[in-house]
Amino acid sequence: MGIEDAVNKGKELFEQNKDKIEEAVKSEQAEDISDKVLDGVADFAKKIAPGAADKIDEIREGADKAVGNE
Repeated sequence: MGIEDAVNKGKELFEQNKDKIEEAVKSEQAEDISDKVLDGVADFAKKIAPGAADKIDEIREGADKAVGNE
């Protein structure tokens, strides 16, 4: 199985299960986990680039809206 076959199989599996996947991504559990991960990444990024804190917060908020239910 080549890379193209693997990609096509992944697409096929996604299409077959996209309702379940969307439900899982928009769950309360996903929201809690994503908040913790995004907070950790944002805090780390602010330590590396303290002058970019506002932009980091903006990016974090955008990512948070894409995952979870809030």
